Amino acid sequence: MALPRSNVRRIPPEPARRDTGTAPHGSTTARRDSTTARRGSTTARRGSATMQAGSPAEAGPGLGRASGTMAIGTIVSRASGFLRTVAIAAAIGTGAVSQAYNVANTTPNILYDLLLGGVLTSVVVPVMVRTAKEDPDGGDAFASSLLTLMILGLGAVVAVGMLIAPWIISLYLHAGSDERALAATMLRWFLPQIVFYGVGATIGAILNVRQSFTAPMFAPILNNLLVIVTCLGFTYFIAGPRPPGVDGPKAITDTQVTVLCAGTTLGVVVMTLALLPSLRKVGFHYRPRLDMRHPELRSTARLAGWTLLFVVISQAGYLVIVNLSTATTAYTIYTYGYQIFQLPYAIIGVSVITALLPRMSGHAAQGRSDLVRADISMATRITITAIVPAALFILALGRPIAVAVFHHGATGYGDAVDIGDTLSAFALALVPFSLFQVQLRVFYAYQDSRTPALVNIGVVAVNVIGALVLTVVVPEEHRAVALALSFATAYLMGLAATSALLHRRLGGIDGNRTVRVITRVAISAGIGAVLASLLARGVRAVVGEGWLGSGIAVVLAAAVGGGLFLAVGTRTGIHEINALLAEVNGRLGGRLPRPPGRSSQRD
Repeated sequence: MALPRSNVRRIPPEPARRDTGTAPHGSTTARRDSTTARRGSTTARRGSATMQAGSPAEAGPGLGRASGTMAIGTIVSRASGFLRTVAIAAAIGTGAVSQAYNVANTTPNILYDLLLGGVLTSVVVPVMVRTAKEDPDGGDAFASSLLTLMILGLGAVVAVGMLIAPWIISLYLHAGSDERALAATMLRWFLPQIVFYGVGATIGAILNVRQSFTAPMFAPILNNLLVIVTCLGFTYFIAGPRPPGVDGPKAITDTQVTVLCAGTTLGVVVMTLALLPSLRKVGFHYRPRLDMRHPELRSTARLAGWTLLFVVISQAGYLVIVNLSTATTAYTIYTYGYQIFQLPYAIIGVSVITALLPRMSGHAAQGRSDLVRADISMATRITITAIVPAALFILALGRPIAVAVFHHGATGYGDAVDIGDTLSAFALALVPFSLFQVQLRVFYAYQDSRTPALVNIGVVAVNVIGALVLTVVVPEEHRAVALALSFATAYLMGLAATSALLHRRLGGIDGNRTVRVITRVAISAGIGAVLASLLARGVRAVVGEGWLGSGIAVVLAAAVGGGLFLAVGTRTGIHEINALLAEVNGRLGGRLPRPPGRSSQRD
């Protein structure tokens, strides 16, 4: 059935994912792609229940309010996750302790992804929707069995992981024996997170199927706040060396390890427990049971193949990247650079995609390739309008941004500059990475998970090969920058592949129009970015290059350069600027003034 264009912004966004500040790895993006796509197509098929209202009034206050609330929740969650990263960097710096902590804290996420993450988000949610509609008990028995399976299965994984923690760390951490021993100790603290990740994700899916979205969106904020408090306590109230090391007189103390690791894991526990009141509110009552013969459990296993294949391949690629980075303590620099890099896509790109997919899924189901082509053209042009300026400004202001954000506590000026250089290298990946994610949604709209999996495997392969080559060519002190450049190259190749495949499937992707828009945006944003860079240099020369001077420089440069971009862009007829502002306004529930001028939907 056709989906009304006016209703796109009232589709509830995807549920919140944990925002833990850990390192990037391939399966995260794959999970996000599959989750949004499958949920979107399921929503499109459900049709009238959630998308048929003709106006916000007709839709009722609840759904419109939910969209606005979740948009705010996304921004607050990302902001708190960003502050979490800053707090961790200030507490333990970027040296061996930081590397041990980040590798150990990332490992539970990796194990969760390998065992369950991709399957849960890409396969189980649609199955839950089906059981909620078709089972006599509204799917409660299936959901209870799934929760029991999570607790028992992941609990067994944690028990085994405790025994083989040193072996697991040796796979990922290419470092000395003292650093590996510290990482193994930390891993034993962090492994229980796997159970709570699994249970929390399952509860979130149960709530979303029952149209309860607020708690899963805001729960990760509690996690981030607890870790921030832990880092403040670690820095100002716990005795020990500053910054801590792994051996010698400045070795981190047992008390410091306990406070840091216990606080980190407690955040994940609280994040999961915070969802329980919402379960009772929607009328779900958990009853311990394990019905392995339930037909939907067997259906889940059959549907999981391509997702599992990509998760395994992506984690193998991540294993190479993390070993290359930990060989020179570049891992933490790489991680912190990535954390800032992904913010524009996480806030802007995901919002555009969430609004796009249900409508595009409906057009794909009708066989209307012309409308699908129009949908992807619109999404691409709006994404370009936001992401190209973000990429150019990050490229121009990488160092002052990183110094302002990270040059505190245990993180020295030199380390902050290295993060800034890595951030500027990641900026080259922002446009191809974001457009690649947008284009994957077309395949998911056609319920094609095979093509995205194969293309993503190619991206992983290019990333690994590029990383291996660049780490030989580039000096060790620039290892993080080299890995970021490899990441950018991989997604540029991935974008070229998806563009060619979509051109063949849809008979074109409105390429000429897209090129015109990207040219106009690049010129307008480039002028603003150049001015911003010059202004930032001048301000830092006068005020100083410390965190305060850099912060002032970034704020002034972004305001002046951004204003110039909007002025030039509007003057040169980039109508997608208005469309982007209208989209953001819709996601915020109409809280912003209506942007003047013509919308690109009529362009």
